Amino acid sequence: MVGIVLVSHSRKVAEGLSEMLAQIGSAEVPVFVAGGAADGRLGTSPDSVAAAIREADRGDGVVIIPDLGSAVLSVKTVLEDIASDRVVLVDAPFVEGSVAAAVTAASGGSLEEVSDAARQARDVPKL
Repeated sequence: MVGIVLVSHSRKVAEGLSEMLAQIGSAEVPVFVAGGAADGRLGTSPDSVAAAIREADRGDGVVIIPDLGSAVLSVKTVLEDIASDRVVLVDAPFVEGSVAAAVTAASGGSLEEVSDAARQARDVPKL
């Protein structure tokens, strides 16, 4: 199953989204968070991103969804050291993209399908 890593400046935001994903029926999807700085303040940590990727990887790949710009930089720093086409950084809305990714992963979607579902969430109107 494809794993998901949520990278946020706020650990509480990432954990809350992870909880929401579990409650919408995607509890079996490996979702891990990398949120906040090591001292508990807002920020991102490449070390926590790397650890979350390792935990989320169950063999079918990992989709990483960041919240804001510097979270992307933290992920890119980690990806420089990972020579794998099974770990994908996805430009998607944090909440909607994560939900779409988790639902697709739960239904057995491939890495490409999970990544595409997250990206396509950008175009789903709310009203």
